[in-house]
Amino acid sequence: MQQPDFDDPALSLAALFEHWPEAAALFFEHNMACPGCPVARFYSLSDACRRAGLDEAQFRADIKARVQATRQDQ
Repeated sequence: MQQPDFDDPALSLAALFEHWPEAAALFFEHNMACPGCPVARFYSLSDACRRAGLDEAQFRADIKARVQATRQDQ
């Protein structure tokens, strides 16, 4: 399966967690129950940030940094 474009605004949370599972920890750190949520396949990262009141650009940057750091350690 081809890896989706992380910056695609239509990327579902389910796809995000499938391809970048390291991202889940950041959601939990922000008290967001998106990982495992039944509607994650319908919500985008933009939707989740809007609902949680997070700055989307900063949250995306945080996810990218977490994924990069985690994958470098492996």
